[in-house]
Amino acid sequence: MLIVCDTLRADHLGCYGCPLPTSPAIDRLAAEGARFTQARSPHIPTQPAHTTLFAGQDAFVHHVVAHGGPVLPPAGLWWLPEALSGAGVVTAAADNLGRWFPRGFDRYCPYALEPSPDGFWRKSEAVLAAAAEAVDTLGAAARAGRPFFGFFHFWDAHTPYCPPPPWHRLFYAGDEKRAGEHGLDAMWAFAPFADYFAGWMPGVTDRAFPRAQYAACVRALDHGVGRLLRLLGAAGCLQDAIVLLTADHGEELGEHGIWFDHHGLYETNLRVPLLLWGPGRVPRGVACGGPVTLLDVAPTVLGALGVPAPAFLPGRDLGMAWRGGLGSEDPLYCTECSWMRKRAWLDGRYKLISALEPDFHGGPDVELYDMVADPGETANLAAVRPEVASALLRRLEDHVARRARETGDGDPLARQTVSLRRIVAPGAPAPPAVSEEDRERVSRRLANLGY
Repeated sequence: MLIVCDTLRADHLGCYGCPLPTSPAIDRLAAEGARFTQARSPHIPTQPAHTTLFAGQDAFVHHVVAHGGPVLPPAGLWWLPEALSGAGVVTAAADNLGRWFPRGFDRYCPYALEPSPDGFWRKSEAVLAAAAEAVDTLGAAARAGRPFFGFFHFWDAHTPYCPPPPWHRLFYAGDEKRAGEHGLDAMWAFAPFADYFAGWMPGVTDRAFPRAQYAACVRALDHGVGRLLRLLGAAGCLQDAIVLLTADHGEELGEHGIWFDHHGLYETNLRVPLLLWGPGRVPRGVACGGPVTLLDVAPTVLGALGVPAPAFLPGRDLGMAWRGGLGSEDPLYCTECSWMRKRAWLDGRYKLISALEPDFHGGPDVELYDMVADPGETANLAAVRPEVASALLRRLEDHVARRARETGDGDPLARQTVSLRRIVAPGAPAPPAVSEEDRERVSRRLANLGY
């Protein structure tokens, strides 16, 4: 089973050190299974990350670097659900991404997300209604003694942060609109997002409120995951099964002047939870601290089902963590191309972030962070350690050139432009298609918001 929790930061789960009691059901999976504490998503946000999950390969192969962009994966791209179906595995999904994601599923159960008349977003309810249909298919396979694979995509932690009762005020008891509070002034001054935020937290002034609501959404998500596990158990789908729970990316909660979204190649967005649970198949209470990525998910699913992994998949079966070790991990190359077009290179203790065009928020073109001394990425060392920044930039560029030669398709980040320029209030008409003039405007350096 693959459960992907959209927009879920690893540090907002108790099993990853969160002080808030936000995730008892998910924490139980970690306590009874294995957790990987340094898992990252190399290509963000949602569509690039999910394409990486199912293609098992990087963006040089699958080409998807932007959410909502016009570029589709190439025809004939290896695809995990198709490979499983071809090997006789019954596949079913509860998902709403559409586009190329239904490929290979015997049963693909879509759903729609929208607010209830009372203004709350009951996202898990929509997912679970679709999941019940998918579980019918998986349960029939289990009763027939056939192998099966289920994919379930939850959205509770994604904006809008409007969890329903009893979670709607779980971590906040104050007045989020009190006069004289200025913690969100910079957020309201950011024009590309202001209409969207006004659509679901109008007049809010206290920065603590959306952060608390995010944590409450994680609790609602956890409740939904718990209900899904009970549904799977009642259908006989958890006997001799392995559950892999992860996220496509994390979320910025204002740490780097990015307000309640998932752009920026910082650890808040790249680090994701990754848990494996399966009594009798996964050791209890294992914590694996080595770096892993979403590229490792496809080989892990194949290994759990006894399907040989193609040699061209770069990832590793994470079950090797307790069956002899995972070995060393290469430096990690990361990309984004939705709101900003950037690359990152994680090599040892350092991370380099390189912008291909002016930063959306007026930030620097090159950033260098010491991830050991400064895990929060608060001190840009690019000007202080120029020799380190230059060396990492060369390695990043060498990697890009090598992968472009190996695939013969060039660099997808060089061929594409940002796909998003403005987000509107929930339920409002979508903005018009992005023109070249709009792309140039998005690319223009904005005034630094001073966060």
